[in-house]
Amino acid sequence: MTAGRKKGSALFAGYRGLGLYSNHLPHVLRYHKRHQEFYLVTVVGKCFHTYNVKKLGIVAVSNALPEDITCLAADRMLVFTAHGNTVNAFARNKEIVHTYLGHKADVHLLQPFGDHLISVDSDNVLIVWDTQSEEEYTQISFDKTLFVVSAITHPSTYLNKILVGSRQGSLQLWNIKRSKLLYTFTSWGSAVTVLQQAPAVDVIAVGLASGQIIIHNIKYDETLMKFQQDWGPITSISYRTDGHPIMAAGSPLGHIGIWDLEDKKLVVQMRDSHSTAIAGVTFIHGEPLLVTNGSDNAIRIWIFDAPGGVGRLLKSRMGHNAPSTKIKYYGQNGQNILSAGQDGTLQSFSTTHDRFNKSLGHGSFNKKKSKKKSVQYDTMKLPPITTFAAEASRESDWDGIIACHRGYLVSTTWNYQKSSMGAHKLEPERFHKDRALNVHATAVDITSCGNFVVIAVSSGHIDVYNLQSGSHRGQYGTDKAHEGPVRGVAVDGLNQITVSTGADKFVKFWKFKSKELVHTIPLNFSPSSLLLHRESGMFAVAFDDFTVIIIDTETRRIVRKYSGHSGKINDMTFSPDGRWLITSSMDCTVRTWDLPSGSLIDCFLLDSAAVSITMSPTGNFLATSHVDELGIYLWSNCTLFNLISLPPLPSDYEPSVVMLPGACPVEDTDVIEVDAEVEATEYESPEQLENELITLSLLPDSRWKNLLNLDIIKKRNKPKEPPKTATSAPFFIPTVPGLVPRFAEAPVENLEEQSRVVNLGVLAQKSGFYVQLEDGFRSNNYTPAFRILKGMGPSSIDIELRNLAPEGGGSLIVMQSFLQMIVSILESKVDFDLAIAYLALFLKLHLKLISEEPELMKEATKVMEKLEETWTDVQTMFNQSLCLLTYLKSALL
Repeated sequence: MTAGRKKGSALFAGYRGLGLYSNHLPHVLRYHKRHQEFYLVTVVGKCFHTYNVKKLGIVAVSNALPEDITCLAADRMLVFTAHGNTVNAFARNKEIVHTYLGHKADVHLLQPFGDHLISVDSDNVLIVWDTQSEEEYTQISFDKTLFVVSAITHPSTYLNKILVGSRQGSLQLWNIKRSKLLYTFTSWGSAVTVLQQAPAVDVIAVGLASGQIIIHNIKYDETLMKFQQDWGPITSISYRTDGHPIMAAGSPLGHIGIWDLEDKKLVVQMRDSHSTAIAGVTFIHGEPLLVTNGSDNAIRIWIFDAPGGVGRLLKSRMGHNAPSTKIKYYGQNGQNILSAGQDGTLQSFSTTHDRFNKSLGHGSFNKKKSKKKSVQYDTMKLPPITTFAAEASRESDWDGIIACHRGYLVSTTWNYQKSSMGAHKLEPERFHKDRALNVHATAVDITSCGNFVVIAVSSGHIDVYNLQSGSHRGQYGTDKAHEGPVRGVAVDGLNQITVSTGADKFVKFWKFKSKELVHTIPLNFSPSSLLLHRESGMFAVAFDDFTVIIIDTETRRIVRKYSGHSGKINDMTFSPDGRWLITSSMDCTVRTWDLPSGSLIDCFLLDSAAVSITMSPTGNFLATSHVDELGIYLWSNCTLFNLISLPPLPSDYEPSVVMLPGACPVEDTDVIEVDAEVEATEYESPEQLENELITLSLLPDSRWKNLLNLDIIKKRNKPKEPPKTATSAPFFIPTVPGLVPRFAEAPVENLEEQSRVVNLGVLAQKSGFYVQLEDGFRSNNYTPAFRILKGMGPSSIDIELRNLAPEGGGSLIVMQSFLQMIVSILESKVDFDLAIAYLALFLKLHLKLISEEPELMKEATKVMEKLEETWTDVQTMFNQSLCLLTYLKSALL
């Protein structure tokens, strides 16, 4: 089937998630003594993120747990988390170093306590753990009918003691070392939700479910002051420690109350600080900074530097607080992803750093009136965006984004540079008289020039608008473009053709300028969406029967058809080169189809279906958004950094589940190992594919291309002055000239044996190439000789070929052997370019001698015949290929 191939995805590997910052659990603030910096820890599903407070940049992401984290705590060294009935301790903000097992029910409270950790489960059992040994120090069980633990804290300076709050409203002070109840505080008539130590010793702030805050002295059991918030239960409490007697309290409505403890009054109401409940508020020690997080997937830092005690937003990290409906890469650098969420906002997420993220805001009918109202009470809000199109070519001149809203006819423009809604709300005038019609925009597209926008509506109309002025520029069709809702519309890269498809089971081609219908393709099933790849002119149409077809805009024919999904196709995207089509479906699979081969080459299964997918313009990432997931997940394209073989997958291929990036177990349990018997063998290209083809060498051009012009090059490079010898030359080891450096043998110094008689045998010494040519003439094996010549440089080759002639110390037999060597190389059809280059130099040097010797002429004739024969075969194959291409092109047209 797919021998040697890893289950899951061979093309894409999980990289990381974007737009995930916080959930409903309170954050934890830690101080690093060596760095002298505060760090913020927030929970995101099965892992937690660590940010530096100074720049609010992420510094670490923990390894993921098998289940969602239910509570979070931290001390100076470790971060503690709980999932189910298991408690873990993380070191270095990433890896688990301790695991505490002993609870029978889910853990919902954690409290670090010196060298110990206190945990409380839903069965009302409190266990004290030794942090390092992971052993249980003591255990306390509470009676559920009398005391259900809901909050816990360690009062400052109280040795071995903890204060426990209950849903019944009472407090208990326990000595952990002796497991003894020391004191019980009477109830205030409401469940305790928060216990927070005040800067003053013995003083504890008690937050109640009734919205009341009790400042209580536990030493004397005396209430110092009371405050009442009308926004529901108190979710968190924090004190300023920079010299101002200020207390902040969070609420389930997203409001924060700022209380003055000296004047005992409410100073500021920070309304709508978060769009959902406030999970945690913490003042940074010694600074006028308040850190807040909420279940709206946002982290915010407020600074209190304005008169009146009002906090202003200093830094924030914010994502969608509802799943995305549509994502799309913006621009051509592949660094920004536009995302429309069910929360009604349009946001941009950067793949490089979170500081480049920005929110374009929430759609509104009247932005000026919306700004005067609170976010929660804004009646002018538009519903969530269902689909949008973006073009960055004219973003600095006018709006470059057009969006459709759920159930609304009006399409809105957005400006990326200004990070806000645009100047126009585009609505066809034909519906102004009767606004009660149930008509809404279904599809949009922007031309590549950024000047025009095409909007399709559910009534079957398709209109064209000028994006700069918002003026109507015509419609397609005399009355309607389609008899039924339009499911997709796209404009080609040159503004020549507009393609549309609708529920009437037709794909129509229109002239963009004249709005004239050019061609119609009938379909067998009702289409659900359309996607055009402008560079290749191919577009994909997805159907309600879960199949996909590919149509060529030039030939206007269906060229590919793919089937394999078992659920509704949610989204499609092309690779930048147009070679792959990637589809996502409600069957939770993401499939990659290869257009040239027409086959499925990759498929992987996810826990939640991908609602929208988009491929980076640079091809390095695939981005996905999923059902019930707030984040956008990036998948690396493995073909960019690894050699991957992608054979077609069989029709009965069953993919394995791949975890989302950042949600994999600590150990790679999601990777299914391949059988040890089947080993993946990497493909090695043979030296020659077929004997009918000629094969060129892999040598660089400088080794053979300039052989004929070597004398000209030497003359041009000849130095004007002779080289000067250094007065005191440094020591060096002499080497033998050549491509491969070799050390010369040291000369034997024997003055007595030196003679003035010249040894002619040394001058007449034969080279290795010369000897191999002589051997090849006898054995008819010229491979060693050609290998030596192939390893030489241009100058050495020139000298060797010159010395083959009798006047250079050679012979006619060796020259005859050289021509036979060329014939053998031509017969093998390997290193064709080298054989031609060596033959050309040989003929240039010895052409006159060859013409005078009959034996050399005979061998030269054989070379010419073999050369003509080889070239004739190659030319025949070229003609056959050109003929086949011409036939296919004419058949398609």
